[in-house]
Amino acid sequence: METWDAIRARRDVRQFADRPVPPADLDRILDAGRRAPSSQNTQPWDFVVVTERDRLAKLATVWRGAGHVAGSAATVALVAPVPAEGRRGQVMFDLGQAAMSLQIAAADLGVASGHSAVGDQELAREVLGFPEDRFCGYLIPLGYPADRPLRPIERPDRRAAADVVHRERW
Repeated sequence: METWDAIRARRDVRQFADRPVPPADLDRILDAGRRAPSSQNTQPWDFVVVTERDRLAKLATVWRGAGHVAGSAATVALVAPVPAEGRRGQVMFDLGQAAMSLQIAAADLGVASGHSAVGDQELAREVLGFPEDRFCGYLIPLGYPADRPLRPIERPDRRAAADVVHRERW
């Protein structure tokens, strides 16, 4: 898929087919996250990849809206150092860039994704085993959509460009 097609095809998927993501595809998706830009090239992320069904089910309980994690083929947890005072926005922006890179690379391979916040950091730490000086910012569940394959969406449910884009001034 071309980049523009991958961007137009990416959508949040919450129901996944019972089909694994090939290891080479998963590695490519992770490499896209690793290559994401970050403020001052700090690359604050570590990725914990979960594919074990029992672990996915437990990980799905770290946030009230994370139920779809349980049915994913794999979920990538984005983990970063607990930010210094006043640096949380920078770290979260960097994690967001890594998350989007993961999701676009996945769409390019026909692999769907979703996203979830993490509310219960202690449970996430128990499930994922990351150190005390880290936190889990986001979960990115991956898999093949249960309903229909990814393909560019011609008429997305989005605000019109004329309503969103302001040139020079608001």
